[in-house]
Amino acid sequence: MMRSADGFTLIEVLVAMTVMAVMAMMAWQGVDGIVRARDANQSRLEQTLRLNSVIGQWEQDLGSIQDSGVVPPFTCDGSTVRLTRRSEGGMQVVAWALRPDTAAASWWRWASPIVTTVGELQDSWLRTQQFQGGEPGQLRALEGLTGWQVYSYRAEWANCQSTGDVAPPAVAISGPIRADLPKGVRIVLTFAPGSGQNGSLTRDYLVTP
Repeated sequence: MMRSADGFTLIEVLVAMTVMAVMAMMAWQGVDGIVRARDANQSRLEQTLRLNSVIGQWEQDLGSIQDSGVVPPFTCDGSTVRLTRRSEGGMQVVAWALRPDTAAASWWRWASPIVTTVGELQDSWLRTQQFQGGEPGQLRALEGLTGWQVYSYRAEWANCQSTGDVAPPAVAISGPIRADLPKGVRIVLTFAPGSGQNGSLTRDYLVTP
């Protein structure tokens, strides 16, 4: 017998709509997964680039150490690394420190203005002895850390946090300062969970006077 009319039954339409809804949901989940993966990869890439940039700045500071003869060229007291570096037009004092943050800790860098006189260099050095955090000119270089360790190499590797490679007292700096540069500096950064980095990072740098 021939069908009396062309068309689809209600059941057929409902089945087709159900299949289309399931396929649309599967397609949406696939697109959402791709977007999430792209965002995660982009975030990891940005974090890696940021880390490389900060490590590059750290190594550039170490590579530009200049002995002025009036302030120590490099000291580490366990909480802060201080050094004097040559810059275009004069010298700078640079301080690196790890300070607690909301969830973990952040690595901060402070650089003084470029100076050309002994008095200005001494003033910049003494300023670093009085840092409490939040001073103008400080830059949060890296976030998501739980700790750092700094080692200096002379006859052997020594942990600055335990040996106290300490700068002279901050009350005054007078007379020539004998340079006691380490031959190498090692830094170990430990990353917090969820920071985008895993475990710890160790970098050694050869210091050349």
